[in-house]
Amino acid sequence: VNQLLQKAARESFRGIVDYTELPLVSIDFNHDPHSAIVDGTQTRVSGQHLIKTLVWCDNEWGFANRMLDTTRAMAASGF
Repeated sequence: VNQLLQKAARESFRGIVDYTELPLVSIDFNHDPHSAIVDGTQTRVSGQHLIKTLVWCDNEWGFANRMLDTTRAMAASGF
């Protein structure tokens, strides 16, 4: 599970999702531009159908960065 999350953070969701296994706390994620930061140390797999993940975010900061991404994309398209 963590390998898939790491790959997604590096590739298809680069800049939007990040992945860490560092022993961090909530204050460490203030002003992080990612919409979500997966805490790989907290991933748990139970049986074949249940996965628990812990994902950190600075909701307002991440949202503001996605709005900037949207604005840039619209400007690039000539909107």
